[in-house]
Amino acid sequence: MRAIDLVIIASYLVGILWIGFWCKSRQKTTRHYFLAGRHLPWWAIAGSIVATETSAITFVSIPGVAFSRGGDFTFLQLVLGYLVGRVVICLLFIPAYFRRSLLTVYEVLHEHFGGVVKSLAATLFIIMRTVADGVRLLLTSVVMAVVWRSFFPNISVMTATALSICLIGVVMLVFTAVGGMEAVVWTEVLHVGVYVIGAIVAVVTLLALIPGGFHGAVAAGSALNKFRVFDFSLDFHRPYVFWAGVIGGCFLNMSTHGTDQYMVQRYLCTTSERKAKIALLVSGAVIFVQFVGFLFIGVLLFAYYRPDRLATYATGAAAAPFLAPDQVFPDFIINHLPWGISGLLVAAVLAAATSPSVNSIAATAVSDLYRPLVSGREDEHYLRVSRVLTVAAGLAQIGVALLLRKQHRSAVDLALSVASLINGPILGVFLLAAVRRGGRNAALAGMICGLAAVTYVWLGTAIAWPWYTVIGSLTTLAAGVLFGWRKRELLPVPAKVASSE
Repeated sequence: MRAIDLVIIASYLVGILWIGFWCKSRQKTTRHYFLAGRHLPWWAIAGSIVATETSAITFVSIPGVAFSRGGDFTFLQLVLGYLVGRVVICLLFIPAYFRRSLLTVYEVLHEHFGGVVKSLAATLFIIMRTVADGVRLLLTSVVMAVVWRSFFPNISVMTATALSICLIGVVMLVFTAVGGMEAVVWTEVLHVGVYVIGAIVAVVTLLALIPGGFHGAVAAGSALNKFRVFDFSLDFHRPYVFWAGVIGGCFLNMSTHGTDQYMVQRYLCTTSERKAKIALLVSGAVIFVQFVGFLFIGVLLFAYYRPDRLATYATGAAAAPFLAPDQVFPDFIINHLPWGISGLLVAAVLAAATSPSVNSIAATAVSDLYRPLVSGREDEHYLRVSRVLTVAAGLAQIGVALLLRKQHRSAVDLALSVASLINGPILGVFLLAAVRRGGRNAALAGMICGLAAVTYVWLGTAIAWPWYTVIGSLTTLAAGVLFGWRKRELLPVPAKVASSE
């Protein structure tokens, strides 16, 4: 890398900080700080959803999935499940959210089951999101660590990674703490443009470097069946088969996009139910095309490095000549691109990483945990607390990333596994509210059973992670319905609450 690459990276980080301070003047209330005044256009929300769902995990890990030995396009079966899940969300969840004037999605649980269930769900969300986004921050730091070492080769990998985690994490929490959710959404719209341009540049560059260009890459990938999309094997131990992808992906998307404050908060920033649905469905179409593109980059990287020509290809590391799949694309970006383009691609990775959840964590902590304990204060007090908790959430994610520096597992598997473990029981209790069975005790019993079931599956079986959300949510729902039926706990039909909009 050259100095111009470092200038491009630094300019990007300064740019998102500027957006945060530009939005600062409008952050006068907690509702504006967390919901951007509910005036954002649907296309900005769609862009925010795409950027949030992409992250550095997609940008770096997904090419590694197709690059690895035995890798192919079967990951798209999971994305098909995401699309089915979005349709269910539009039919089941979004109408319910816009019948109320919500600050967080967990207020729905308070209405149905009371404060204890709401607090439990909110706490689980905070834990899950902190860990998952710590993984996201770690993955981005791997790329930045290579940048550090290209300029300062005597720095160890661990030191460079730690420096990168701290730098990216501080930028993330500063612009979010200052600019609130409005800054998050507009920077995410910027992110989409940056990493789409970066991905296109990577594709064009790879095609120019690969012998035979496009046809050469297709031939190399086809020889090892890397363009296979469907696998109808009935195998519960593999994550990327049709049934795990469509069913597990549907439930995972219902949980992450339908009952997770990190994503639902974006819908609540727009003006109507209709616009929220349009934003969600349009983002799904974009996400599908995007995953196809990143998997194709993985095939191009395979055709460029040709690991199949190594004598140890059949018995060595699956990502040979690399130790882990996540190292493939960063190595190409840093070491094999012309000056200036490397900086653009690193900025693209940073763009995919700096879509922070810390504002959503702070919203949940303030609205669902802090305000019930410390009530009756002026809104200005809660706004100050919100900024403090935003910083605290960012520091916690930096801590998680630092603790996980030595892990070698694919980040996409690790992050989605963590999300699947906790999101299942939370989705289950929302489904329990939707079918109107059981009260507080039934909901708590269901969540405990759901958490126990998915923990056992995680630790005691080899069942693939896409099934975690299915098992956790359906166990929670079944146990809650059964407990409510035995105790004759029935939910009252709530009155329709008009939105403040």
